[in-house]
Amino acid sequence: MLIALAAFSSMAHAQSVALAGMLGSKALLIVNGGAPKSVAPGESHQGVKVVSTAGDQAVLELSGKRHTVRVGDAPVSVGAGGGTGAGKGTRIVLTAGTGGHFFTPGQINGRAVQFMVDTGATGVAMSAADAERAGINYKGGQPVQMSTANGVTQGFRVKLGSVRVGDVEVYDIDAVVSPQPMPYMLLGNSFLTRFQMIRENDQMTLVKRF
Repeated sequence: MLIALAAFSSMAHAQSVALAGMLGSKALLIVNGGAPKSVAPGESHQGVKVVSTAGDQAVLELSGKRHTVRVGDAPVSVGAGGGTGAGKGTRIVLTAGTGGHFFTPGQINGRAVQFMVDTGATGVAMSAADAERAGINYKGGQPVQMSTANGVTQGFRVKLGSVRVGDVEVYDIDAVVSPQPMPYMLLGNSFLTRFQMIRENDQMTLVKRF
């Protein structure tokens, strides 16, 4: 069994899909942050169809478009505008996954990342390991004292040039980098306050403010 992460999302259809591994000829899919589901070629799971599999990759069909995804690939965003445009979109639609949390692929300074929305976080928050993977020179940021379960430690406050989710991109976002490991990269209020937030049941819509 191969375990890694490859993901793409279609914000227009509130879908986030991760290829977590392969089980024989079946693709192990995680849709909208839910439980892993093994799906055989020709079968569908929550609107995602597995067209074919070969080795460590799968061809998936979502919203009428096909995507070849390899285990271990970085997340690939596919937004309402195709996901590879200039980030001129104005609307993000997310659907809650397991535990009611909102997960979404995104980009920081053009580098692919995976976010969990956290309205209780002041800014975007990440571990030092996540910052290094995203190419962020956090040690050049402003040192700050951070309270953790293990006591007070030193983190760094940085400014992110751009943060993108789907085809929506915003600039000059405050973030904090913690030396402690974190299970998720948090998408906090320095990003969220740039939007009007509408919550209906398990769906969150973010509309960009101007």
